Formats: sequence, structure tokens, C-alpha cells
Amino acid sequence: MVERRLGALPASAEFLRRLDVAGIVDELCPIREVAHLTHGQVIEVLVANRLSAPAPLVRVGDWAREWAVEEVFGISPDLLGDDRLARALDAIAPHLEELVGTVGTQAIAEFGIDVSRIHWDMTSMSLFGAYEAQDEAFPQVKYGHPKDRRVDLKQIQAGLAVSGDGGIPLFHRVYDGGAGEVAQVVGAMNALRMMAGRRDFLLVADSKLVSHPNVTALLDAKVAFIAPAPAAKVPDEVYAALSLEDTQVVDHVPQRDAGKNARARETYRVLEDTHALPGRRKSDPVHILRRILVHSSGNARGRQSARAKRLARAAEDLDKLQRGAGGRFYGTAEKIAARIGVIARNHRVDDCLRTTVTTDETGRPGLEWHFDQQVLDAQEAVDGWYALLTNLTPEQASAEQVLLRYKGQAVVERRYHDFKGPLAVAPVFLQHNRRIAALITVICLALPVFCLIERQVRQALGPEQTMRGLYPDNRAVRPTGRMIFYHLASLMIRPGTATSPPVVLINRGVQAHLLELLGIDETRPRWLET
Repeated sequence: MVERRLGALPASAEFLRRLDVAGIVDELCPIREVAHLTHGQVIEVLVANRLSAPAPLVRVGDWAREWAVEEVFGISPDLLGDDRLARALDAIAPHLEELVGTVGTQAIAEFGIDVSRIHWDMTSMSLFGAYEAQDEAFPQVKYGHPKDRRVDLKQIQAGLAVSGDGGIPLFHRVYDGGAGEVAQVVGAMNALRMMAGRRDFLLVADSKLVSHPNVTALLDAKVAFIAPAPAAKVPDEVYAALSLEDTQVVDHVPQRDAGKNARARETYRVLEDTHALPGRRKSDPVHILRRILVHSSGNARGRQSARAKRLARAAEDLDKLQRGAGGRFYGTAEKIAARIGVIARNHRVDDCLRTTVTTDETGRPGLEWHFDQQVLDAQEAVDGWYALLTNLTPEQASAEQVLLRYKGQAVVERRYHDFKGPLAVAPVFLQHNRRIAALITVICLALPVFCLIERQVRQALGPEQTMRGLYPDNRAVRPTGRMIFYHLASLMIRPGTATSPPVVLINRGVQAHLLELLGIDETRPRWLET
């Protein structure tokens, strides 16, 4: 009897059912009754594939034969050809916004997700290919400002909204590769208001939120926000004039420092003033916002360490140039000056490097150099400082509380890490930008399932939210979605016969524990009967 890989398919199927993904897709994209599969069934299988073993469309059928897709989803692998999968992507492509908004609303209602704080950010995916013929009705693959710095490649972008409660992705949108992040905030905010069904949520975002039009729209909509001030809007002189003696220590210990002694932990200090945000036109109102000035000891140590490394590497190259001045390779002042420019640019020491190219009585060039200590002292004075801007009143949140709410922004980066890691958004083996947008939406539908499974396990563990058995040393840790899916991946199933039921084969104790936490009874696989 052939055994098949089961992995986390039962959990994926259960959470997809609770999110009603197939039902929502089928309502938006109805199909003839004579069809073997509905579009909703196909999209659910594509989501399950991303959660178990991401594959190009042409390989999904092979994956379904190896895994227990037929047993869990009741779908024959022979029906999952790449043409059928592509038709499902084409079907949902015109309805992506309705699909995303409806699934997000269902997640909030079904799982009781608190949406009083939502974190927003954008990322990019670099793509190989020319993409010369594109459908103008869908986001375009274009050159832009890629996060991975592959400026030689075209890209597509995606924005993601994540709840402060459990870091659950509730909303996403696909954008042109060349779309500016600043211009997307208002559209995302309006969509989030409709989906969340409330006007008083807090929007936390990065510095791209801070523009006069965005802040105007947020204030008009009475949406509270927190975002870091762009570096250009707060001169270094402001930070240099600050004193740590005037700050308030924040009662916060980063999770990464939980096991360290008090002296080794990163500390945060805050104080506040106001920030004036003018518009481009004289008629634009000047918005007066609260500015929370934050000092992070960890940030300061990191910048000091990075600067020391840059200076040391630059000094090594400059010493080498000094020794070689007047020699075979650097025999003229012009060549020495050109090399100085390269060193300063590569090691980013233009602001503090002072050089003099000399010439002796024989015409032989030489080099004298040093780092300007006053400039270095000024840089050290601003190390660790940054500013947050908000329209929350002091009654709504103290300076300390503003910082703590902003610290949750790291959850968006975590979800993008999952998006590009286990769910493998790239590489993309598609030629049409319409299907690329639809596939990114499928992956973004897999992301809340991934995160809700993580949330379910943690909630079932109780207040400590830690468990043992995930690592070889048996230490107690908070389970992540990645670790949960990793341990469940080796689960196998022996199909049933006319006289015997199917059997789930468990080879590790941690698997039984995870199934119990997820409410899946391996001895009575009810998901095979639905």
C-alpha cells in the first residue's frame, strides 16, 4: 500500500475552510456546474502547495501525487494540470481587491482578531525577463528601487497590512514595480478602514507615510498613526543638542535580550516635543505633530561599531596608497586624487576624511591624510537617536507608549521574511503580469493561514506560549510557523481500504503535541470525511 506525505495539509485545509477561501472565490468567480473543479477548489490547492512545498504551476500535479491532496481535499492530481491552474489565476485576477478584502473580513470575524493596531509596509520582488507585452489593467513589471538592490532587474511590489494581534496579515495589494511607496498609503488606509469596519484603528508604518498629503488624508479621516520621521526632516543638530539626562527610561526589554543581565540589555529613552510639517504650497496648512525623540543604546552601539569598521578599512587603504604614492601605479597627483575618491566613496568616509597631496623638490607626489575628529564627535553625538511622529494625544498614549506601539512594526518584516522564505514568492515562472498579480495574491492568502496556525499553537500553549521538542537541545521556545510546518512536514498517511480506515503515521512526539494543539485528532481524521 502506497504511503503519501501528509505534512500540515489537514491544518491548512481546516484553516482554509474557516476562512471560507473556496466559497469566497466561487462566489466571485462562478463556473459551470459540469466542471470537475471550481476555481475555489483550485485556489485552495495552490494555497496548500505554497504552505507545504512551493512549486511552479507545471509541477503542482506531481506534488499532488506525492502528497495526500486527494485524501485531504478530495481532488484527483490528474485534474491539476498547469492549464487548469492558470485558468483559475486568470479567473480571480479581475477580483483581487474583493477577494482580499472579503477574506480579511472573514479572518477578523472567525478568529476574533483585534484590529485596533495595524502595521503597514511594502516590499519588492525582482523578476527575470523582459515583460514587454503587459496587460495595462494590472500592476506592471517595471524597473524601480528594489529592496534587494538588483537594479538590473525589473520588479513588482506588494504592500502588506498586519494586525498587532498575533501578526496576522489581513490585507495586501500588488503594485507596479515603479510605484512610489509614499503615494500608496492613503489607498491602503481607506481599504483597511472598510475591511476593519472601524474608524479608530492605529496605523503604524515606516517613514514613507510621512508626507504632507498622506498626513492630511489621515487627519481628515481621523485615523491615528505612528511613523518614524524621515532623516531629512530632522537635522542632526537637533539630536546633537539633546541630553540623555532629560530623557525618560522606557520599561521595555527586547525579546532577544531577555536572557541577558541588565547591563548588557538594550535600553530605550524618550522625550518629546513637536514637529511642524508644512506643505509644498503656501496655502497648505502646517500640521503640528507630536515628535517622540528616541535613544536606543543598541542602535548607538551598532552605528559606532559600523563606523569603526568603515574607518579601519579606509585607513588601511589610505596607508597603502600613502606608501605607494609616487610609485608605479600612483605616480601623479591626479591618480592619487582619483584613488582617494574611490576609497572615500567605497567606505563612506567623505564627510570626515581630510587629505593633502604634496609634491617634493623632485616632483614626486605624496599623501597626507587624517580623519576630522570634530566631525566624528558630531556623528557620535547623534548615534542612537531617531524620531517618531504621531497624531495621538498624550491622553491617548504617553511618549513611552508611542514607542512600544511602534516597536510592533518588526512583525511586518517577519511576515515578509515568511513571504519570501517558506512560501517562496520568488522565482516566478509566469510571463503575464495578470497572472503574476494573481499568484502573489494566492501566496498572500497562504500567509494568513501560516500565521493563524502559529497563533493557534501559541494560544493553546497558554500564557507562556513556549514548548519543548522543537530543537535538539529541548529548550523551551515560542513556536514559529516555520518550525511548526517543518516538524509536521514528515507526517505520512497510509490510505484506508474497504475494511480499514486511513492511518496517520507519527514518528516524533512533537508531531503528536502539535496536532493536539491544533485540535487535530490523528486517530480519527475527520478531515478525510468532509
